[in-house]
Amino acid sequence: MEAPPDNDVLWARALHFQHHDGSPALQGVSLGVREGEILAVSGPRGSGKTTLLRCLSGLVKPQEGEVWFNSVPVHTMGPLSRERLRRDRFGWIDPAPALVPELNAWENAALPLILRGTGRRRAKTAALDWLDRLDVGGKARRRPHELQQAERQRVCIARALTVAPAVLFADEPTAPLHRADRAQVLRTLTTAARSHGITVLLATHDAQTAALADRAVALLDGRRVRTVHLPPLAETAVATGAAGTPGTEGRAACSLSA
Repeated sequence: MEAPPDNDVLWARALHFQHHDGSPALQGVSLGVREGEILAVSGPRGSGKTTLLRCLSGLVKPQEGEVWFNSVPVHTMGPLSRERLRRDRFGWIDPAPALVPELNAWENAALPLILRGTGRRRAKTAALDWLDRLDVGGKARRRPHELQQAERQRVCIARALTVAPAVLFADEPTAPLHRADRAQVLRTLTTAARSHGITVLLATHDAQTAALADRAVALLDGRRVRTVHLPPLAETAVATGAAGTPGTEGRAACSLSA
């Protein structure tokens, strides 16, 4: 078993995962994520982005391959150890907002801190601070059914940031938001991550969202996609007696790699 590089907070090698119907979700994906880096995982729907984030976060175990967090092998952990890791070190944002209906907005945002044993007053202060930054502080005492879907998603983002996780997994986090709101929320998310040293894995099919990251990797059909630049095509002489000359424009192609 090979330990990951020291400067990678997350490291995965040769991940394979199949859905219950036998269709492949990941086919030999390897990557490393540096501490404090914002990494976009891009690709069309069904390319394996969500499955990759679920494997890296310990939500599911890959059927083959290794996942390491700070030199700890996540892939060998049992269910309870992975659950503690997610609770204590990771944050997660789903594409659809999921809140506890009996709790109001600030209680939902503070819930992970309270579950960690943080005092109610301190947890409330932290939750209200993030709700304010995400422009839903005025709805702090509203319950989920009293909020619009976009407001509920902002509460979910506040809940993920309140605990200051070491790694934040964001699966299409702005999907429920109106386009006009997405840029503001993403700026808040990326600024918070950089100021707090949070590593972010951001799954998205949107090129503008991916552009906000420090680096991007692309998936297609469960494999990483790399762009390969091909040599220029030679132009065939069209005039009698003319010599062939090399073309001035190169070609690009995509290759799938493990």
